Amino acid sequence: MPEVTTTYATGTPCWVDLMAKDQPAALDFYRDLLGWQGRPGPPEFGGYAVCELRGKSVAGIGPTMAPEGAPEPPTVWTSYLSTTDAQATQDAITAAGGTLLAPVMDVGTLGRMLIAADPQGAVFGVWQPGEFFGAQVVNEPGALTWNELHTSDVSAATAFYGQVFGVEIEPMEGADSYWVLRVAGRSVGGVTLLANDPAGTPAHWLTYFAVDDVDSTTDALVKRNGTVLVPPFDMPAGRMTVVSDPQGAPFAMIQPASQ
Repeated sequence: MPEVTTTYATGTPCWVDLMAKDQPAALDFYRDLLGWQGRPGPPEFGGYAVCELRGKSVAGIGPTMAPEGAPEPPTVWTSYLSTTDAQATQDAITAAGGTLLAPVMDVGTLGRMLIAADPQGAVFGVWQPGEFFGAQVVNEPGALTWNELHTSDVSAATAFYGQVFGVEIEPMEGADSYWVLRVAGRSVGGVTLLANDPAGTPAHWLTYFAVDDVDSTTDALVKRNGTVLVPPFDMPAGRMTVVSDPQGAPFAMIQPASQ
């Protein structure tokens, strides 16, 4: 099991979560599809559930919440980038032209977080670890394996994420119109052009979960009222598909080529 036991380096995707209109239904769906175990948490954390795979944290699912009078946020997976100082990162985000959606807040003794959007509109989270550093298992079936930024301006994204997190975005060798997000020389995510998405799709971060078999898992998703957005196809990294859960949250599933 590819377990993570140390804090993620600044700029590395370290966690993903979903705010669902029907939290119990979402918990049931991902339990059946990916093998997660999770149940609503304590009221002081809004009922937020930390889902586990064989006893290790993999992702969060909480109930949708919005301030009174504000519209409900969309049902989407949010990627969180790690930092050692959430307040300093928040200041850097605004200085670099980003937008704050939820300013820095303490999450008990677990850590500090904020939600922001980059200048092209892609929403992401920031996590400063306290007692909790993020996903404890990655890169295996049922777990987070990749985070991908879909942007209309790769040069602007390179400048923004470089200024805020000190990361680099470089062309992927042998790939056309695909870039790699690197932290200290290590590939931690991908970047692609929004032009490859359906017309009208906003800039976003896409979450990838690894699976044993893309085709059979996609069939299982459809039987559980999920939707196939991009049918399974082969690509250099493996076989993948883009889907959405029954509440409309998009995500990707991939069977790595090494399997």
